[in-house]
Amino acid sequence: MNADAARSEVLVIDDETQIRRLLRLILEEAGYAVREAESWQAGLKEILRHDPAAIILDPSLPDQPGLEVLRHLREWNTTPVLILSMHGQEGSKVAGLDAGADDYLTKPFGGAELLARLRALLRRIKPAVATNRFRFGRIEVDLAGRSVTKDGRAIKLTSTEYALLCLLITHRDKVLTHRQILRELWGPKAEGQTHYVRTYMLRLRRKLECDLEAPRHFQTESGIGYRFLSDPADAA
Repeated sequence: MNADAARSEVLVIDDETQIRRLLRLILEEAGYAVREAESWQAGLKEILRHDPAAIILDPSLPDQPGLEVLRHLREWNTTPVLILSMHGQEGSKVAGLDAGADDYLTKPFGGAELLARLRALLRRIKPAVATNRFRFGRIEVDLAGRSVTKDGRAIKLTSTEYALLCLLITHRDKVLTHRQILRELWGPKAEGQTHYVRTYMLRLRRKLECDLEAPRHFQTESGIGYRFLSDPADAA
């Protein structure tokens, strides 16, 4: 096991079962922990819930184009991404890197090269691993440890509540529409189910706001969606 692999978790997003099995074999043998997803929606849930150290992504996903996925991911997340694609043309590589990928590897690939590229990505981000804690009011969120405390006491959140909180924090001080939230947490087919968002927003307010009748941080934008204010004093 190498030092970069120790306790590092890699998320593999690929719709090919055989490729996922091969990657798991290579990565686990090298000492990495591995999570798998067969679609972008499944991968997004893994990112929000487990905050992997790196992502290996096949851009030809069944539910959403890979380059669109990358551009959207880079709006709120800096996890290093290694594209693993059948398309090795220069144009495909350039498009992938411009969309936000950190590196590009063409299928079929060698295990040694894959691991070398992954080690390089992890070494590159080590100095930047700093602010995994986020504070607002009396709440502290440990994004790496996936824990939430209020006045130092643990607050229990369900996986969906935590995923919504992380989504709001990463887009803090910006308006998220009902549609955006539903697409991110429940997928495109749930875009009309606005009661999902209302229900889980109420749960977060009950657990994290001091005054449920006058919430300071989880703000409603009437008819549009919600905004998380990290510092309400600057909201004007």
